[in-house]
Amino acid sequence: MMRVGILGGGQLARMMALAGAPLGLQFRILDVSRDACAAQFAPQIVADYTDRDALERFAAEVDVATFDFENVPAESARFLAERLPVFPNPKALALAQDRLHEKTLFRELGMGTAEFAAVEHLEELRAATARIGFPCVLKTRRLGYDGKGQYRLYSAADIEPAFAELGHAPLILEAFVAFQREVSVVAVRSRQGEFRAWPLTQNWHASGILSASLAPAPDPEGLADKAFAAAERLAHQLDYVGVFALELFDLGGGEFLVNEMAPRVHNSGHWTQQGAMTCQFANHLRAVVGLPLGSTELLAPTVMLNWVGDLPARETILEYRRGYFHDYGKTPRAGRKVGHANIVGATHDELADELERLADRLDRHAQIDPVLKVLR
Repeated sequence: MMRVGILGGGQLARMMALAGAPLGLQFRILDVSRDACAAQFAPQIVADYTDRDALERFAAEVDVATFDFENVPAESARFLAERLPVFPNPKALALAQDRLHEKTLFRELGMGTAEFAAVEHLEELRAATARIGFPCVLKTRRLGYDGKGQYRLYSAADIEPAFAELGHAPLILEAFVAFQREVSVVAVRSRQGEFRAWPLTQNWHASGILSASLAPAPDPEGLADKAFAAAERLAHQLDYVGVFALELFDLGGGEFLVNEMAPRVHNSGHWTQQGAMTCQFANHLRAVVGLPLGSTELLAPTVMLNWVGDLPARETILEYRRGYFHDYGKTPRAGRKVGHANIVGATHDELADELERLADRLDRHAQIDPVLKVLR
């Protein structure tokens, strides 16, 4: 039986383990937290990701390794790669961990991005804002996610406060993009180089955290084919194996800018669990262990609703015949992703009708109404 090791024991690792069980896979988790939610379904080594002794033990217990979040130290992935196969490869992980290197590669591959500049000193920030203009966004080059490690600048008065908050680390300044909507490509590439993508997904965020996703995203201007081609170029360039997400700003007219890459299964791909022929978690594992990829074909229009901070009453979701509730087994707290629901409709109208019921029953109009505007 193939043993899969996962660096990181959060909800993504948990859902990988659940998806891998029917494939006959066994799992081992390495995570710094003793209450990692994936450990409810797989044996865990509790250790820091840089603990060489723990990594040696981990490597001895598995046949192949992957990870469930992009802030796993790339050096730890390289250490493991000297002992067993690691997918995605450490090069792809390291690239995605540095926004400057990431955006530079996007440009080299012919993908448009927001204007950007590297910043290490206050005077460099002043010069960069003079060139890029306001509004703009100052970000840490590494470790930021879900809106963390960012500061929006609207005028010169924001320069010093922004640098005071984030200037302890290398930074990147990015121009603010006036986009029409945020979309993502969730795709998978096999060990043999086969590439597949799920339908284009439209996303909504609240406080920097994904709130809802709709698949398939409406695409009257033919953006999807261009976005899939960009994702495929990137995957082949990195010799990528596994699932990844490419987050895009839709500018209208079929044009887009690339925001960032997530080298892992992704929140905006959770809808695939019930809305696609093969979910992102099963296909990631198929790629990692060398099995044939499953179909990424859409089964039905689907909306994913993210539960952040606390869980609603699951009965309200399950009353609907195609409502699916996913509880991550975490202790609720503010800003923490604790679960999601997938709502599937035979038609867009059926899906919209159910979302209207949920918006009322759960008192979540702020989360659901933006999706309804697209469906209606």
